This record gives sequence, C-alpha cells and structure tokens, in this order.
Amino acid sequence: MNIPSPLRRRTSVFAAVPFCIAACFVSLTATVCSAQTSASNSTVRPSHPKAHAHNDYLHDRPLLDALDNGFRSVEADIFLVEGDLWVAHSTAELSADRTLKALYLDPLRRRMQTHANDSPGSFQSVEGDGQPITLLIDLKSDGESTYRALNQLLSKYDDVFTHVDSDGIHRRGVTAIISGNRPIESVQSDLPRFVGVDGRLDDLNKDYSAELMPLISDHWGRNFQWRGKGDLPEADREKLSGILERAHRQNRRVRFWATPDHQAAWKVLNDAGVDLINTDDLEGLNQFLQTQSN
Repeated sequence: MNIPSPLRRRTSVFAAVPFCIAACFVSLTATVCSAQTSASNSTVRPSHPKAHAHNDYLHDRPLLDALDNGFRSVEADIFLVEGDLWVAHSTAELSADRTLKALYLDPLRRRMQTHANDSPGSFQSVEGDGQPITLLIDLKSDGESTYRALNQLLSKYDDVFTHVDSDGIHRRGVTAIISGNRPIESVQSDLPRFVGVDGRLDDLNKDYSAELMPLISDHWGRNFQWRGKGDLPEADREKLSGILERAHRQNRRVRFWATPDHQAAWKVLNDAGVDLINTDDLEGLNQFLQTQSN
C-alpha cells in the first residue's frame, strides 16, 4: 500500500523519538556516573601527623579505626608471655588472640601493600600519603627481655619498620618507639635495632641522639597547672614554649599524656606546637584537626 509522503515523514519522525530519548538517557546516565566516579576518586582521606591514639588497642578496630580517622601515631601496651608479645593494659586483660603481630604488625604490612602504588617517590608509606606512622610500644613486662623479643620480632618486618644497622638508617613506613620499661643502654648498643626510645623531659639534659630518642613524652599534670578550663596560665605557657623550643632544637618531637581530652585542650596544644596530641576520642580529634587545616 502506498502511504502518502507527508504521513511517511510523520511516521519517520515519531519512530525516531524513542531512539532519541534512549540516546539522551544513556548520555545523561554516563555523565552522572562519570561525575560520581570522579567525586569518589577525588575523596581525600584525612591525614593528621599530630594525632596520637592513646591506648589504641581499646578501640573496636585497633589500628584501623585510628588510620581511618587520619591518625599517624598509635600506642599499644605489650607483655612478654611465653615468648610471645600480647597486647593489654594489665595482666588481667591478657588474651592469646590479641598479639602485637595480629593487631598491628600484619595489618600494617597489609595496609602498606594496599597503598603501595599511591606512595609518592621512593618512600612507601602505610597510607600512600608520604607520612610515616609511629607505633609507640609501651613495655609493661620486664624491659630487657621484652625489648629483646620485640626487636627480634620486628626484624621479620624489615620492609615495614625503620631500622638501624652497621650501614646506617633504613627508612620505612613505620617507626617503632618503645616507652614504659625502657632498657635505653641496651637499645643504644644494639645493632641491628628496630626501635627508638621514648624519652622524658629529664632526657633533654642528656646526650642521647635524636635517632635513638626521637620523641619526648611526659605527664601533663606533673609539669603544668592548667587542667583544661579557661586560658593557659602565663607560667605554663612560658614553660611549654621552652620545652618545645629545646626539644625541637634537638630534633625531637614532644607528646604529653594525661592531658585534658577535649576540644579546648586540643586547641591549646595545637596552637602551642605540641607535636603529638594524645586522645581516646578518635573521631573528635579528627574533626577538630580538619577544622584547623581549613
């Protein structure tokens, strides 16, 4: 049957409409998906070199919760138990499934491998942001024997931990520093060694190298009057400034424990230039530090 030409033209136009709509829909969908992917890829993980997770192992996901909140320093207490290193604050909390290896060493290695291609330059960092991680390890059992077991264990992770041998310093993504029962002289004379030592304020008067003792930590309340309310007294301000100036001149970082753990205190510490801010509130400090960097 012959269809009049005007009707043929109308039929042709109407038949093309669904294809046009479909093509537009596909194009729009592709644009939206591309935008979503781009937004997802541009999401920046937080990175807070000043954030220190005090007693990190008490969180639901030890290490991982801290890293996800941008923390670049975490703290674990350990006991030597039958040749193994168990993580706990006291002997009553010891458990065979909570070892240093399981909670920290293996996850750090896996995390580093995950972000291997993200690391800038030749330095392979745990989070791929070029920032080293500090693992502060508090020795709760006998210092000498616990250190020996720890150094031997860390030697199996020489791809992860900074270490010193007869050839010098080998920088890696994680620096282990021991606190608590610290056999300083044994660490100092040991090669290879996989840990540094957490000093105290009195150690600023001694001649330990910054490579051996890269961090100075002390109890806030034993050194300052301020308890987290109102302005920092001038005497405390001057004392804190002097401590930081001296430590930084010696190439050491500074941390205080038992500090007031809230935003007003974090601001005082951050503004003063304290290198590591101690907290149990991971999300709170993460959000605070993000506001300070904006």
